[in-house]
Amino acid sequence: MIAVAGDGDALLERIGRLLGPAVSDVDTVATAARLVWSVVVEPGDAIAGELLAALGPEQALGAVLLAAEGAPSELVDACVGAGVPGAEDPVAFADVLAAAVERWRPRLGTADPGSVLSAAEAVGARLLVPNGVGWPTALDDLGPHAPLVLWARSAVEALDAQPSIAVVGSRANTVAGAEAAAEITSAAADDGCTIVSGGAYGIDAVAHRVAIAAGAPTVAVLAGGIDQLYPAGNVQLLQDVARHGALLAESAPGTRPTRWRFLARNRLIAALADATVVVEAGARSGALNTANHAGQLGRPVFAVPGAFASSASVGCHRLVAQGRAQLVVHPGDPTSALRGVAEHASSAVPDEPLVSVHRDPEVVRVLDALGRRALPEAELARRSGLSMGDTADALALAQLQGLVVQRSGGWCRA
Repeated sequence: MIAVAGDGDALLERIGRLLGPAVSDVDTVATAARLVWSVVVEPGDAIAGELLAALGPEQALGAVLLAAEGAPSELVDACVGAGVPGAEDPVAFADVLAAAVERWRPRLGTADPGSVLSAAEAVGARLLVPNGVGWPTALDDLGPHAPLVLWARSAVEALDAQPSIAVVGSRANTVAGAEAAAEITSAAADDGCTIVSGGAYGIDAVAHRVAIAAGAPTVAVLAGGIDQLYPAGNVQLLQDVARHGALLAESAPGTRPTRWRFLARNRLIAALADATVVVEAGARSGALNTANHAGQLGRPVFAVPGAFASSASVGCHRLVAQGRAQLVVHPGDPTSALRGVAEHASSAVPDEPLVSVHRDPEVVRVLDALGRRALPEAELARRSGLSMGDTADALALAQLQGLVVQRSGGWCRA
């Protein structure tokens, strides 16, 4: 294996320490191979994900190393034998594999698991692997795009022990956006939810701070390595998140955050959360990328409305208009939806009948015809200028909405 010869036992022992109590249940040799893979490939590489799922990390790594040295047939044959998706056409799939090996080649010869472990040990990070203790099983929904490993700086063992809500949005938030994010986060914390976000400026930071203040666990997913706390202005906040919840990263320690990695980490935020709330988002906001991932995973997406002229709300309004997000009317709507209830619906607009009732001209005419005392339908028809049938229909609709009541002497306002 890469950079392991002559020091394999020591490397495996260090990996065991980072795995913590899970070491007895996890193959450390396979984990070492996963570690190398996580250094070689970029987050979300589907070809790597398919290879590891079908062949296992060790066999996949060995076959890729041979392919990089000019012997690709073993890799192709192994994929065909294991039924890797796409390998049913070996000739075409060989080209796909060749392209993948070429993009991995620059790192294959330089991957150094030892230095990665040293960087992780320096910040007290833990190593999480699929099927191991502490692995968030919700990430498995990403299929071949799931992370190969996770690095965690965490105060909690189980990251998916309770419902979770992702609260994301603009880095350059408005005051109204910050207030909305705070109220939504507070409501979710009161409902026993973990708050997931990206640790960025703006809405992300508001969500983390409110969660910490409320005593709720919060998770920040980093775009770089677990030792790369970014942005610099949020270092203290991210350290607080690690003490009250968890910092997670899929890129190897020492990896700097980049624009691509920010977009890639959004799929983890969406997968970790049972629902995603976009508080504010411009037309090109990364929060829309998170919402898109959540939608593809079948997770509920919510969007907070803003002023129609606000550029910070354009993305939210488009999500709702396109039917890709539900409108947040009350701060507790997202968590209520997760429980399958609508307990906040009445409190969102108390004592207000449906707008359509007020706008129905026949209902309006009947309501205008009502006086201080109860009136029979015939008198209401005369006063409103409606037929007896239309009057009866309008009264029935108004009664349904609680606007009128029927008494012994006829109808009157409720």
